[in-house]
Amino acid sequence: MIALAPAAQAQDSFGRLPADAVLVTPRGEILDYIPEAGEVQMMRDGRGRTVLVDSWGNVVATVMGSGQRRQAERRQYGNRDFHSDQGYGFSEPGAVTGSIPDFRDVRPPGVERQELPDALPNLPDENDMAALPPEEAMPERQSLPAATQIGKKSSAEITALQVFLDREGFSPGVIDGKKGSNVSKAIEAWQQATGETLDPNNTEDILERLRFSGGLPIISYTITAADAAGPYVASIPEDYAHKAALPHLSFTATSEMLAEKFHMDEAYLRELNPGVDFSVPGTTIKVIEPGQMKKGKVARIVADKYRKQVFAYDDAGALIAAYPATIGSSDTPSPSGTVEVSRIAFDPGYTYNPKINFKQGENDKVLTLQPGPNGPVGTVWIALSKPTYGIHGTPEPSKIGKTQSHGCVRLTNWDATELAKMVSVGTTVEFLD
Repeated sequence: MIALAPAAQAQDSFGRLPADAVLVTPRGEILDYIPEAGEVQMMRDGRGRTVLVDSWGNVVATVMGSGQRRQAERRQYGNRDFHSDQGYGFSEPGAVTGSIPDFRDVRPPGVERQELPDALPNLPDENDMAALPPEEAMPERQSLPAATQIGKKSSAEITALQVFLDREGFSPGVIDGKKGSNVSKAIEAWQQATGETLDPNNTEDILERLRFSGGLPIISYTITAADAAGPYVASIPEDYAHKAALPHLSFTATSEMLAEKFHMDEAYLRELNPGVDFSVPGTTIKVIEPGQMKKGKVARIVADKYRKQVFAYDDAGALIAAYPATIGSSDTPSPSGTVEVSRIAFDPGYTYNPKINFKQGENDKVLTLQPGPNGPVGTVWIALSKPTYGIHGTPEPSKIGKTQSHGCVRLTNWDATELAKMVSVGTTVEFLD
């Protein structure tokens, strides 16, 4: 696996930390985003180490020095030379190639906020917990062909690569014109499925592949009256009691709706269309052309906790789709072993029950939240035979594969929808630790 080393290097810019510091998660992985100062507190643990703690009391990361950085990198990536100019080094060799013009200047790193906890609609009684399969029945992780390191490419070139992978059913998550671990994992899954090798630095080849899968990655779109009409809500409150008072957990703006419709990061949509008022019908904007939804019948799903990725296989054992995912955490882990799909719900409501899952804020009573893309489980719920667990969407697609959930498997709303339409009740779901 590749692509987290540059993010680890970027942590040095976190102003309140030593220059040689690195942030390491409780799972031993290098944190691939920079927490905002107002969202975490610096504290000392029982061993005297500096830790970053979120508002829920969870340890987001431990601050380690340069010597510990080397150890963390070697645990995460293997025994490689991380400070050379070759292979998996921090430098990004290679020149810009291809003919796509860049659509923006250098973009500052995005802000990553801690995700809201998950729960299941219509939660069962806490005593109705199915037994997990025996440990010896747990599936083994397969080895995927490593992706070629992506060199210095423009945001438009990265966008073309992301769109190609998205059209193929090997999702890079939100399309944002940025390289990263989600893109690399999608390339590796595509290579596993096709038996081919994809060179992410060969823009001409990517463009030729796009020509046969729907055309140019960026197209023009005219905002319709229906787009502008919504319905929309002014904002989504954090408190679940306030959420429960809303008639629908809708999008908050036309731009948010359009970004999700076209599998985009909302900030990237705005950057492609500077100064545009997205609420005005008749306005022509630039958007991504994600292509047709992947179709097929999925017989088996593998949720790989280590890779933060979900794989979908047909009844012949062929890999037909893969999606970046947020899967559990060290405090609230996902199940292990094998379960089954027990129910599929589109546009689900959400039941908050503090006696079963967690306590959110000061809420100590059962609350019913209405459906909507900004609900805690997004627009899709794939219930599993292990009660209170499922595969579902999210109100914050840009965080998929980068933060932790509260035990469930979280995908972008569009990926969850695509997967839900290919599975059925009884489909096997295997969790890999």
